[in-house]
Amino acid sequence: QVQLVESGGGLVQAGGSLRLSCAASGRTLSRYTMGWFRQAPGKEREFVAAISRSGGITSYSDSVKGRFTISRDNAKNTMYLQMNSLKPEDTAAYYCAAQETTGWGIYVRKDEYDYWGQGTQVTVSS
Repeated sequence: QVQLVESGGGLVQAGGSLRLSCAASGRTLSRYTMGWFRQAPGKEREFVAAISRSGGITSYSDSVKGRFTISRDNAKNTMYLQMNSLKPEDTAAYYCAAQETTGWGIYVRKDEYDYWGQGTQVTVSS
């Protein structure tokens, strides 16, 4: 079973950047397809980005495409989310998720993931 810990959240002005990290322990990360989700107060948890086991396939929600970049370093057992040109509507708790798979694809639905981190807060001021 894998344990996930997010870090890198904080308060940033609109137009700024943050880099989130998701560190995995307990199992090697290369066994898992990974994703980032976010949840704003009073809203459903929504998909942000996903990455395949090898990192060769990625997917983004329309709201972050072109501004966010998901990546992973399996040797370091860590996944990243580089967030640029941040907007106030990006304010949310950000969660990393993992799903063990033998395939090479990605998952974009939250119910497809079994393992979740505790979340890190991102606040973008206008």
